[in-house]
Amino acid sequence: MTPRSLEGRGAIITGANQGLGLAIARAYVEAGAHVCLCARDAALLEQAASSLRASAAPGQLVIAVRADVSAPADVEALVAQAFERLPGVQILVNNAGVYGPLGAIEDVDWQDWTRAIEINVYGSVLPARAVLPRFKTQRYGKIIQLSGGGATTPLPRISAYAASKAAIVRFAESLALETREFGIDVNSIAPGALDTRLLDEVLAAGPARVGAAFYDRMVAMKQGGSTPLDVGAALAVFLGTAASDGITGRLLSAPWDPWRELPDHRDDLDKTDVYTLRRIVPRDRGLTWGDK
Repeated sequence: MTPRSLEGRGAIITGANQGLGLAIARAYVEAGAHVCLCARDAALLEQAASSLRASAAPGQLVIAVRADVSAPADVEALVAQAFERLPGVQILVNNAGVYGPLGAIEDVDWQDWTRAIEINVYGSVLPARAVLPRFKTQRYGKIIQLSGGGATTPLPRISAYAASKAAIVRFAESLALETREFGIDVNSIAPGALDTRLLDEVLAAGPARVGAAFYDRMVAMKQGGSTPLDVGAALAVFLGTAASDGITGRLLSAPWDPWRELPDHRDDLDKTDVYTLRRIVPRDRGLTWGDK
């Protein structure tokens, strides 16, 4: 990637007023992109946009649109404004998400649980639906989905988050196949263990609600074991560039996978299911039973 690898490209970034979303937006501005920031908190959103405008190059646009990504009308208005006000919109980064209620499934508030599904799942599917007609018309686009540990690892007592992240990664894999003929790449990012407001929510909940083992892991992260936000942001930039064209349907770990080398391995990716969600069978673990 060159220092201005997103020069002239426009991007919609959801949940962009704090945490990883803001880090991605900052990395996109540094890479030369025009950006449309979206979040529910209008005041915090405008504050984030103002800070990014201060670092933008002459002629580089940074706009902010308040939206609830789980509300269809908000999403349609967001996408319409982005395409109207920004040149070259080619990228959607679905970052908005919540942990949801913490605790045993029979104890948590059901409305809070379903609301987390709405934000994490509907809040990714709806923006993708809204940009796709335009991406298909231009026969090019990038949809980048933020995932998390819940997509590949069970998270007891954080079940809404885990279920929603697994769902949205499989949706991204399905959408990648559905849209490949239109030159649209769809990929998911596992950004690593982050020190954000979500971590603070877990610590505030305490070990009784999230489980002692998970709580202890989060304490260790808070004390210096987290992944820097710019690691996931760098992968989000890569997946928005022309260098990643043709890489699609993958779940990539920002801190662990050699994603910078993937352009050299496009043929291997096309022929295999590496970096995808798949069922493990006995022979995958060296066991001899279960085969027919």
